[in-house]
Amino acid sequence: MPQTRALTFASATPPLTRLPKAPSPDMVARMQRVAAYIEAHADASLPLAVLAKEAAMSPHHFQRTFTAVLGVSPKQYQSARRLAQFKAQLREGATVLSATFDAGYGSTSRVYEQVTGGLGMTPSAYRAGGAGETIVYAVRDTVFGALLMAATARGVCRVEFGDDRDLLVARLHDEFPRASLVPSGESAREPLDAWMDALDAHMVQGAPRPALPLDLRGTAFQIKVWRFLLRVKPGQVVSYGELAQGIGHPDAVRAVGTACGANRVAVLVPCHRALRADGSLGGYRWGLERKRVLLEHETRGGGGTDHPPSLWPVR
Repeated sequence: MPQTRALTFASATPPLTRLPKAPSPDMVARMQRVAAYIEAHADASLPLAVLAKEAAMSPHHFQRTFTAVLGVSPKQYQSARRLAQFKAQLREGATVLSATFDAGYGSTSRVYEQVTGGLGMTPSAYRAGGAGETIVYAVRDTVFGALLMAATARGVCRVEFGDDRDLLVARLHDEFPRASLVPSGESAREPLDAWMDALDAHMVQGAPRPALPLDLRGTAFQIKVWRFLLRVKPGQVVSYGELAQGIGHPDAVRAVGTACGANRVAVLVPCHRALRADGSLGGYRWGLERKRVLLEHETRGGGGTDHPPSLWPVR
């Protein structure tokens, strides 16, 4: 793991670590064109040699460059786009069988093996808008605004800040319109209120980050980024470049930033501790002011000492 740095908001200087040369703009544009080609043919068989020919490169050079630019291999990118098409068809009302073959999976047994983790539930349940899935949630007001926490039987799947409690709940309903969404006070299955108390104590009173079970849902690359962030301690920060190095993709700085932005489990997965190389805040899904306050609070010693969270097996 690269050395994390104590947090400062003064004129921070970039780390002296020599990073590999970034791909040229022309090469980035070429890889983006191939990515568009993959997306347009996600349901087809796309051997590496075919994609390399499309890029006018050798297979080895193409594989290495595509991964550096996109943050994932061509195969992983196609898998993600195929899954996205499969999910879109299910949402539009297609049967599991037709969506399976239209997305190029070949058989229903293969689709259940390969995409259940990415969906977070079975394909039939996702098609039904989460029917059969029980998600317990709670919303409360905090010093950072409204905070929603939601959990499946596996663990916390969402922690989100917002300015409107009703809007946070509406977003959860939009994602899973037919799931059983149960307010915490109406269910004895999950100790969600106690979990929110522990999270609030961590954010405001300096208690350790609670060791809650996490049900993380994302691509293999996103999971790598999020797992790395779990090792960055309060009062420390890591640049997007250092994060990319730490997961073994030193050229995937932009993709690392995108993965941080895709995190839906605020604070418990501390993406707020990732900054630009010059020490500036970069982006934050829930607003830069919240990111700034969280970091300043941790700098003053208010972040406590983290307990490692319990992760559901990586999906």
